[in-house]
This record gives sequence, structure tokens and C-alpha cells, in this order.
Amino acid sequence: MRLALWWLGRAVSAAATLLGVSILIFAAVRMMPGGFAETILGPFATADQKAELADRYGLDQSVFVQYGHWLAAVARGDFGVSMISREPVVSELWARLPVTGQLTLFSVLIATLVGVPLGVLTAVRARRAAVGRLLSGLGVSVPEFVLGSLVVFLFSRYALGLPAGGYDNVRSLVLPSLVLSFFAISITARTTRDAVMGVLVEPYVTAAVARGESPWFIIRHHVLRNAAIPVVTLLATITAYLLGGALIVEYVFNLPGIGSYVVQAVGRRDYAVVQAGVLLAATVFIVLNLLVDLVVGLIDPRLGVTSKGRRA
Repeated sequence: MRLALWWLGRAVSAAATLLGVSILIFAAVRMMPGGFAETILGPFATADQKAELADRYGLDQSVFVQYGHWLAAVARGDFGVSMISREPVVSELWARLPVTGQLTLFSVLIATLVGVPLGVLTAVRARRAAVGRLLSGLGVSVPEFVLGSLVVFLFSRYALGLPAGGYDNVRSLVLPSLVLSFFAISITARTTRDAVMGVLVEPYVTAAVARGESPWFIIRHHVLRNAAIPVVTLLATITAYLLGGALIVEYVFNLPGIGSYVVQAVGRRDYAVVQAGVLLAATVFIVLNLLVDLVVGLIDPRLGVTSKGRRA
């Protein structure tokens, strides 16, 4: 019963969050300077031309009426039609989902396979800590568009063997995935290092050392599981972040993904596409957080649903 009530509460909270996001994004896209009519028709359009275009797309109605119609359509699974291509937004997003999904998946895998071992190594090997801090600092301080532009220039100028633009196959995602995961690697390594160092001072680790267990046995059997909770939580957050960061990386590398599609829609004031893209990203973030709560409860039952229900 407690489990059902907890999931019901989380579902209500998720729905309320999505509703708030839908309100914010619907208002934000209409507050951007330069409306759809000005962007499409240009600065010399007449008032009659603007009025005709607004009437065609229902933009002459009040914002509240427009939002009500859009929300009702979203509830039915209809995200509208692109004002530019006149194609259903769902079809456009679905066609671009494989590129963004693969890019995000590869970036998360790279961040996990590199960041977690690097964090463990810098925590247990004091001599490697300076190297780990240096890499973490670089990852946090270098923006994605700077690193991406540098990579595109180098691999285009010197033909280093990997495509630096466009999308033909999985090889086209190697460089974008590395660029997108650079920040995630540094944050994952730092979080893993802090979590492992926090576990290493626990009494049960001291007892394992006193029993004569080898260092790497202690790391595998005592440290990693107890240090996994903040790392798993971070990886879910990073996944949502990478979906947002894909906007820049896809644009820099000219990838036909959801991110570049939304960026172009912002420039064209294609309201339906921007609203659907942001709402999709928010939905992924919320679902990932729900899954993390479930995984954390399986890793450490003490932090499971019952204790969360009491804290709530």
C-alpha cells in the first residue's frame, strides 16, 4: 500500500511539473523579440499580410485560448504541425530521435566508462589525485561550443580519419560523443572520487583492512556499492543535461538530431516545434529521476520507498 501511495504521489508531482514546464515554455516562446509573422514575412510586410498569417495559425487569439487548445491537443498525443514545413511535429521529432538518442547514449557510456574508474583511481591513489583534479577542471571550464569548434577545425583541416560534420553512420557520432561527454566525464570523476573517499573512512572498511583483505577486494565488495548511490543519481541528471547539451553539439557538427531541429525552430519562431522539444526533454528528465529512485532503493533498501514516504 505504501509503495502504491508513493508512486501515486510521484506521478502527481511529475504531472504538476510537466504542467508548469508547459506554461513556462508556451509563454517564453511568445515573449521572444520578433514574432512568427515578422520572421516569415520580413520587416516590410503589410498589416493585412500579418493579420492573414496570424488568422491562419490561430495567433490572433488570446494566449490563454491558444494554450488551452495546445494543451488539449498534447493530452491527445498531438503536438501540432510545424509552421515552416507543415509536417506533424511528432513525425519530425521521431525521424530525428535516433541521432540524438545514439549521441546521448554514447556520451553517457563514455562518461561512465572513463569517469567512474578515473574517480576511483584518484580516490585510492593520492599521487593520481592532481591529474584527476586537472582533468576535472578542464572539463568544467571548457564550453562545448569551443571544444566542438576546435575539434571540427582540426579534423577538417588535417583529415585525421574521422568525419567532423554531417551524419552518415555511427562513425559520424564518435567526435560529437567525445565532445559532449567531456564535461560529463569530469563531473562523474569528481563525484565518484568524493563518494569513494567518503566511504573509505567508514568503520566497516577499517574492519575489512584489519581482516587482511586486499585493497581492490575492499574496493569491489565494500566501497563501490556504497558509493554508487550519488554516482547513479548524477548519471541520471547528466543524461538529461546531455540531451540539452546536444543542442549545441548537434548544431556545431551539423547533425540532423532533435537538438539542431529545435535550435532552427527557435530562430524561425516555429512555436509548435520549440514547445514539443522542450516538453520532451522535461519528460525524459522526470522519467529518469523516477527510475533513479527505483534503482537507489534496490542498491540500498534503507533509502527505499518506505523511508522516502516517511520523509515526505
